[in-house]
Parts: sequence; structure tokens; C-alpha cells
Amino acid sequence: MKSLAIISTVMILQLVIGTGCTSNNNKADAPEIVDSFAVNASHLDHLYIPVTFEDSTHAGAISIYAEAPDYHLMDAVGEGIACVDDISRAALFYGRSKNILSDTISSQKLFKLIQFILSMQSANGYFYNFVLTGGRINKEGKTSANTANWWSWRALQTLSELNPIIIKLDKVLSKKIDTSLALLLTKIKHDLLPLSMITKDVDGIKVPLWLPGGSASDQSAILILGLINYCTAHPDSDVKNYIRKLANGIAMLQSGNESNFPYFCFLSWENVWHAYGSDQAFAMLQAGEFLSDSTYIKKGIAEVEHFYPWLLRQNMLSSFNVHRERDSVVMSDQKQYPQIAYGIRPMIFASVAAYKVTKNKKFAILAEELAAWFTGRNVTKTIMYDMHTGRCFDGIQPANKVNRNAGAESTIEALLAMQEIQKLRVLLSDSLHQE
Repeated sequence: MKSLAIISTVMILQLVIGTGCTSNNNKADAPEIVDSFAVNASHLDHLYIPVTFEDSTHAGAISIYAEAPDYHLMDAVGEGIACVDDISRAALFYGRSKNILSDTISSQKLFKLIQFILSMQSANGYFYNFVLTGGRINKEGKTSANTANWWSWRALQTLSELNPIIIKLDKVLSKKIDTSLALLLTKIKHDLLPLSMITKDVDGIKVPLWLPGGSASDQSAILILGLINYCTAHPDSDVKNYIRKLANGIAMLQSGNESNFPYFCFLSWENVWHAYGSDQAFAMLQAGEFLSDSTYIKKGIAEVEHFYPWLLRQNMLSSFNVHRERDSVVMSDQKQYPQIAYGIRPMIFASVAAYKVTKNKKFAILAEELAAWFTGRNVTKTIMYDMHTGRCFDGIQPANKVNRNAGAESTIEALLAMQEIQKLRVLLSDSLHQE
């Protein structure tokens, strides 16, 4: 006999996918069931552009912006036409496709995107972020500098995760990835591993200072994911210990409990939480499994179980600050907008991961509820991701205004979320067959 949780899950999936009513019993008259979470890479393919670097290296990239209503491609003024931050995530999407080993068109795009990432690495090991028209690397802009920052961790995560696939398809490219990762890890070991575990007080919040960016737990989450991939392929006790050190810093930024704000939320930087890029819970779940340490798993699950439902009850938030008043953590400077795909996808990933770890169907249901933001369960009741075109609108702005542009980040984050929901449904289906 199926449990109530399983039945609830099935009911939610039926509601999300859709059920048709017919006027008679003729199955031929039944409307086609449409899955609003279907993965459609058409718009991502539209954003794909060729790039030739100044050294004549041919690569592929993803245009940063596509402007409504005709979705013509646009660059980021003053920054460039494409960036490692987006392209790394696009490569993950293509590389995670179940058909990547047999899909020649997608695999060729994947190779070109990886070549772009490799071409953006500087001699010091870190990566530049933006490329300008004509294939010239933006080496001056603050958001493109070859420093210990987001785009270098993105490159690490993508190259380390996908190399086991690449080696089956292109051994020469795989060897280039190995060389790139070795150079980056040398720099990380030199710059980051020795940082002292010191703290400071920010409005009554104890903040770790050994994370990238000082106390950037959001960056640390991406770095952890990449380091786990790397250390799995290249066992390294120093890297393994550093993963634990990063996880301990993230843990320090978790506040509240099941009854008190902010409900086990991981702050993003100092005393600030923001939705975008908040992969901390997901990274803690992965770190707990990799390190065989249930402490990190419990902390990751706590945010998923208590903070995410609270956010849903608020119709989602974009950011807030916190400060301590006596024994309580108090919210200030709360913002509801913008709401973007990059703020929703991390919570879906963490919820699915929590389901995988616990096998508790409530986390699968939560993942579906969060994903429904894309299909109209948001403050504007707007379908943000269109499964017919593969576009995802760039976000919901103040005054409930929808930004109907569909650039790289929103498109890629939506596709990664849809991909994860489809994989979740396979797991749920397998679970039902085993009951």
C-alpha cells in the first residue's frame, strides 16, 4: 500500500503536468498532456555564437542578452559579448544531457564552450570573465579580472565535472582540461588554503574571514562543488581538508532555527542574504556526503526544510540584511525584487538533493513547488519559462513588472532547473515501481 507522501507526490506531478477532461470515453479525443517543465534548448541554441580569439583559437560562446520582442542578441555595455560565468553553466547544461555522448551537435557545442573557458584562463591560474567584440579578452574591467572570484570557481566546477565525459569524446581536449585544472589548483592552494580561520563581528553576527571574498559563502558553495569533483578524480588530502574548512565557514553563517527567523538560512556575505547564487545548502549536502560527515548534511537539510517554505509563504524574496538584538536575529532592508531564475534554481537543486539523501517525498514536493515559479506560481502569475520556445524571462521587477528579455543567465538557470526536475521525476517513478 502506497504511503500518503507518495500519493501526494503523484497528485502534485499530475497537477503540474496537466490532466485532460474529455466529453466521452474515446481516448482519441483526449487532449495531449503537456509538461510545462519540459527541457527545450532552442533559445539557448539561439544565444550560441562563434568566437575567434586574438590568437586565432575558435570557440563558442553564449550571448549575454537577448532583447524582447524579437530577442535579438545584445552585449553587456562596457563588459563584453559573453562571459565565463554564463558559458560555464551552459556547458554544464549540455554536458548533463542524457544524450550528450550520442548527440553530435550538442557535443560539438560543448567542446567549443569548453574551449572558450580554457582560452579565458590567465597565466596566474585564475580566469578572466568577459570577452569583447573581436575576440579580445576584457582584462581591465572589475567584473572580468583574473582574481579569486565567481568565474574562476564556475570554470573549476564545469571543467572538473565534465572532464570524465570529455575524455570519452575528445582525449586531446581532456588533456587540456587537466592542465588547466592543475594550474588553477596550484593558485588556489597558494592563495586560499593558508588563510587563517579568523572572524569579525558585523551587526552582532559572527562572520568567518577565510572564505573567498572575505565571507562569501555563496562563492564558497561553487568552489566546494568544483573541489569535490577535482578531489574525486585526484585524491588530495590538502584539498579535502580545505573543503571541510570552507564548509565550516558556511556553517558559521547559518542563523535561526525551526521556530525563529531566519529559519536556518545560510547568509550569503557578512550579514546579507540574497537569493541569487545561493547554492550553500546544496553544497553542504554534497560536502557532507563527500566527507562522510552527517553534520553538514543536517545543516543543508535544515535550510531546505525550514527556510524555503518560509520564502514561499512570502511570495519569495530577493534579499535582506540581518542584525542581532539581544538573543534574536532581526531582519532589515528586506527586498522582494528582482526575482530571477538564478534565485530559484539553487533552491530546486538543494531540495532535490535533500530528497536523494533522505528519500523523504516532502522534499520532492518542495522542489516541484519551487519550480512552479517558472510556470506561473509567482506574484505576477506570469509563465516565466516557456517550454515551447525555451525562453525564460529575465525576471520580475518592482511593481510586479516582468522583464521579458531572455538573456543567457535566466535561460541557462531555467534549463538547469528543468533538467533537474526531469531527473527528479525519473527517481520518483523508480521509487513508485519499487513500492
